[in-house]
Amino acid sequence: MKAKEWNAESGMTAGRTLMIQGTASDVGKSVVTAALCRIFKQDGYRPAPFKSQNMSLNSYVTADGKEIGRAQAMQADACGINATTDMNPILLKPSGDMRSQVVVHGKPLRDYEAAEYRSQYLPIAGGIVREALQRLRSRHDIVVLEGAGSPAEINLKDRDIVNMQMAEWAEAPVLLVADIDRGGVFAAIVGTLELLEKTERDRVCGFIINKFRGDLSLLQPGLAWLEERTGKPVLGVLSHLPDLALEDEDSLAIGGQLPSYSMQSEGTQRERLDIVVLRLPRISNFTDMDPLRFEADVSLRYVSSPGQWGNPDAVIVPGSKNTLEDLAWLREQGLESLLLNHKERGGWTVGLCGGYEMMGLELSDPQGVESSKGSMTGMGLFPFRIQFGEEKTTLQVRGRARITSLHEETDIEGYEIHMGTMEWMKPPDHQPFRIMCDKRNERSEGAASPDGRTWGTFLHGIFQNDAFRRQWLNEIRTSKGWAALEGEAVGIPFRQRREAAFDRLAEHVRTCLNVPLIYEIAGLRKESSD
Repeated sequence: MKAKEWNAESGMTAGRTLMIQGTASDVGKSVVTAALCRIFKQDGYRPAPFKSQNMSLNSYVTADGKEIGRAQAMQADACGINATTDMNPILLKPSGDMRSQVVVHGKPLRDYEAAEYRSQYLPIAGGIVREALQRLRSRHDIVVLEGAGSPAEINLKDRDIVNMQMAEWAEAPVLLVADIDRGGVFAAIVGTLELLEKTERDRVCGFIINKFRGDLSLLQPGLAWLEERTGKPVLGVLSHLPDLALEDEDSLAIGGQLPSYSMQSEGTQRERLDIVVLRLPRISNFTDMDPLRFEADVSLRYVSSPGQWGNPDAVIVPGSKNTLEDLAWLREQGLESLLLNHKERGGWTVGLCGGYEMMGLELSDPQGVESSKGSMTGMGLFPFRIQFGEEKTTLQVRGRARITSLHEETDIEGYEIHMGTMEWMKPPDHQPFRIMCDKRNERSEGAASPDGRTWGTFLHGIFQNDAFRRQWLNEIRTSKGWAALEGEAVGIPFRQRREAAFDRLAEHVRTCLNVPLIYEIAGLRKESSD
């Protein structure tokens, strides 16, 4: 039976398993998982991703209105399948340094302090994640599991549900990924193995060295030493792959130096729109801005202080896991006043989800759902009030958009994730989105100023809609006296670019890694269509 084995305990056939773990966070586990998912799909198998517990503020709403980690949705796309909560049964959304909202199978359970979650809920969580994995294995030829952080966190191992304990439950061989770009890659690999129990070390079947830049021949002596020292194979060295149009796992990717993103070459650096994203401390779903990164006429910057402000053409206030706290931070930093001055001078301003909520008259949180601040005045850009409650809205939507009467309507799709309800004090000047939650119910959504230069929406993924995104960018261009970009000048549609990125990533991994050996480790027969 192709890629299946009989599971005596469950009495059903089960797909194979392979687990990707890392020596640390942000070493590339998510991307390697996505690459292998796409390779297995290309070679005729039915793969699925799985991460038992994900901690991230980047989330996605499945077709049935459930919330999971964005990385698992991306990996499902690499597999060519719809995302489900079985792929990420437990999602932790940090709301403070030691507190997170716990989302179980796509619905909020409650907020837990870290120690409380560990002592009270992890014993229950083990059964939940095992059942989710078993369902995936019953429907797929192979499940590619992703670990979290490092498996060698000795203070956490006794209640692990996401690394080596998960690998044991899944009977999964483990590939260990390490990031050479950080330095100390050999110490990271050997040190990780030294801190594992013998049975855990035995489960590690090989190493992948990621983010390499330089002459591979200079690395070879180290690779030979590593194989001799550990008795395990180096499965390959993944060289740095620039400009990969896939989502990053978490806000580590936009931390540090707060980089500017632009896909333009040096020879075409003219007429670029300067678009600023406010780098909120509790920023969520920053992948909403990803499509702008790959526009040829956009320079995208993340700003966290007035000194970085410059003279932007447009400013985006993104989503937030704690809207009141982040609004207070904007005021403390002096960024709110810069934003309001930018708007008054005719600058373009956008609020997404939490950023949209900040644009109202008042925000209140009487139950302390997100914050202990109680209530705050908003920016006053739109005449509504927001009240946070226990019930979370999570749904996918489709519809039509028109920022002003001067725009043509464009088709859109996106998804909502928010716990705030809105009360309008007077009708808005314009609600730019007409959306359908199902075939029977249409409603208006969002708000826009009469000139369309200031607008907000609860819809995540709005910039993934190519016609809408380009229409907005062209409005900014023409307001500056620049010609609108049309046709070939616009470039590749976002979803087409994303599919090409999966294939490019898979080809890169095939070139750099010993894929036949990975197949052998996974217990699969390579059935390439090459």
